[in-house]
Amino acid sequence: MEMRSFFGFDTQANFLISDIAIDPSRSPFIEERLEVLIQADNLTEIHEFAKGLKLDKTYKVINLNKMDIGHNKKISHSERRQIERDIGLFIDGEPELDHPEVLFGVILLDGFWYFGKYVKSESIWRKHVHKPNSYSTALNTRVARAIANIADPHLNGIRLIDPCCGIGTVVVEALSMGMDIVGRDISPFVCVGARENIAFFGLDGNITKGPIAEVTEHYDVAIIDLPYNIYTHASPEEQFDIIRHARRIADRAVIVTVEPIDAMLADVAFIIRDRCVAKKQQFERHILLCE
Repeated sequence: MEMRSFFGFDTQANFLISDIAIDPSRSPFIEERLEVLIQADNLTEIHEFAKGLKLDKTYKVINLNKMDIGHNKKISHSERRQIERDIGLFIDGEPELDHPEVLFGVILLDGFWYFGKYVKSESIWRKHVHKPNSYSTALNTRVARAIANIADPHLNGIRLIDPCCGIGTVVVEALSMGMDIVGRDISPFVCVGARENIAFFGLDGNITKGPIAEVTEHYDVAIIDLPYNIYTHASPEEQFDIIRHARRIADRAVIVTVEPIDAMLADVAFIIRDRCVAKKQQFERHILLCE
C-alpha cells in the first residue's frame, strides 16, 4: 500500500522502475535506489559514459546484482568486483573504497545495464524503537512510518493531524521525514509521554490535549488508529463519533482498525480508496485510505 502511494502501482517483484524519486530511507521496505544516468546494451557503453565523468570528490562503484533480482540471476562476487573495477578505472577522480563521498551503482536487468547514482537506505525507524515511553499495544515504528508515508507520500506541504496520537509513534515518524503534522490525545498523561518521545529524538512537534470533537482547524489528512474496542472498550458509537469528526476536520483519512468499519465510513461519506492488512502478534490491523 505504501508502494502504491509512492509510485501509483505495486509489484510482486523485488524491484521496480519509476520516474518518481523517493528517498529510500523514508520507507521501511526500500533497501536502495539507483538514480539512472544511462541505460546501455552492454558494459562497453557504460565504460564510454564513465569516461565523461570528472569528479572533485572521492567515489566508489557498486554492482547491485548481489542477489536474484526479478528474473535476473545473482552475479558472482568475483565478477561483480571486476565490473566495479573496470567502470571505476574510466572515471576521472579519486576512488575510495571505505568512505567515498559519491556512490555509483551498476545493475543488469532483463538484458540492459543501468548505471547511476546509488543511495542506500538508512533504517531510521529502527532508532525510534528505543524511545523513553512506549505501549505494547501501540503501532510498531515500521508500520507507523509506512502509514505516515501513505498519508503524505510526496512531501508537498500538506497538513496532517493525528487526533488520537497516543505516545506519538506516528507523529515521531512523520516529523522525522519533515512532514507538517500535529498530534492530539484525550489523556494528559499520554500527551506528556508523546512530547517526551518527540523531544528525545530532537524533533519539534506540537501535541495538544483534548478530544477530536474539539478540533476546529481543517487538515488535508487525519491519521487515526482505532484499536479502541480491545484496549479501552470504546463502544461502536464512540468509534463512529471519532470517524464522524475525522470526516469533518480532514479531506482524507488514513484509518487503522482491528475490525470492519466499512459501514461507518459509508455513513459519513468516506470512500475507501485503498486498503491493506498489517499483522501484529495475535491480531490484524486494517489500514484504510479514505477520501
